[in-house]
Amino acid sequence: MKALIIAAGRGKRISGITKNKPKPLLPLLGLALIERVILTSKQAGIDEFLIVIGYGGKKIKEKLGDGSKYGVRIEYVENDEWERGNGISVLKAKEMIKENFILLMSDHLFDADIIKKLQKAQVNNECILVIDKNPEEYIDLEEATLVKIKNDRIVNIGKGLDEYDGVDCGIFLCSTSIFKALEESISKGNESLSGGIKILANKGKVKYIETKNFWIDIDNKDDHKKAEKILCKNLVKPTDGFISRHLNRAISIRISKFLVKTSITPNFLSFLSFIGCLLSALFFSFGRYAYVLIGGILAQFSSIIDGCDGEVARLKFQQTKYGAWFDAVLDRYADAFIILGMSYGYWYIYAYPQIWIIGFAALMGSFMNSYTAIKYDALFSKKGKIRLGRDIRLFIIMVGAIFNQVMYTLLILAILTNAESIRRVYFLRED
Repeated sequence: MKALIIAAGRGKRISGITKNKPKPLLPLLGLALIERVILTSKQAGIDEFLIVIGYGGKKIKEKLGDGSKYGVRIEYVENDEWERGNGISVLKAKEMIKENFILLMSDHLFDADIIKKLQKAQVNNECILVIDKNPEEYIDLEEATLVKIKNDRIVNIGKGLDEYDGVDCGIFLCSTSIFKALEESISKGNESLSGGIKILANKGKVKYIETKNFWIDIDNKDDHKKAEKILCKNLVKPTDGFISRHLNRAISIRISKFLVKTSITPNFLSFLSFIGCLLSALFFSFGRYAYVLIGGILAQFSSIIDGCDGEVARLKFQQTKYGAWFDAVLDRYADAFIILGMSYGYWYIYAYPQIWIIGFAALMGSFMNSYTAIKYDALFSKKGKIRLGRDIRLFIIMVGAIFNQVMYTLLILAILTNAESIRRVYFLRED
């Protein structure tokens, strides 16, 4: 299915931060707004796009090209009447669309699941509008397009409705009937997309799908800030451990907000985290307190950077199966080197041979925690079980280093990680 994206307007209300760029090219955490729309739609399986351009259209075409760099195909249609209503922009695509299509706005961000759900719906000479019956507080109802519903149909749509049941999310599944409806609406003096939808609604030809997923219409500077805040908040995963959620993310997200503006890749960040762990192991191996302290701090720093790779990948739509596997492999090697460095450093200073047994137990427990994590995490968010993950292990290492208690730190890791592995084996038997 093809998606039509309206990207012709100037966006006067947000012109203060666009810096002479067309609004669809306004950057947000490393990507332009329209890039986010395209890549989110791609996640939902859409790979063909028709973009209506007007103001700054040449810059948009130069930025997006034919879509090959995004793994999609992009065509353009020009609207030289872009100062008129957005219904005109939709109508400009009439000759290039002959079947049902997804209609999107270049300044509306949304969750890919909304498009997935919409694609499963069926339309026959009608349209389906995505609405939000309980919009979040960041949605400006005074500026939003409101809808009135009856049974499964939209019966009225527009701004400032006295009675309404939801908010128009700016996401549609349309049949070609929308073009005839727009022509009728425009002939009556209403050039907005809502005018065409209202024509169809009066004929009982507009259904709706309710969503509870994330979406936001970026109309002004405040909306832009809210969108950035929400996207960053969504980086916290249900499977995050206690330290990741309450300490690491607060730091790593700040770093990632800077990194997304650079060309640094997630895989490079995974490697950088690994190098930090190697340095941590090296300092631990010297055994003396000053080196141990540096080793512990480096271990925690590496844990924070280890969160940045996934954050950057998600913010810039660069997630790959290889990237996840590459990160996991480096993490296992990193864990091994740190525990080896701790064990060797303690043995070098105190000549206590039992440290190797304790270190081996800590290493095996850490590996088993990682090995059982995938299946455990699949059930974790559903059943709310406590998770002892790598974030907690590295934090314990840092705390142990601060107090110069390497042996007891390894002993605690050995006990906790192996007890956790046994607990998981017991827990997962129920699945």
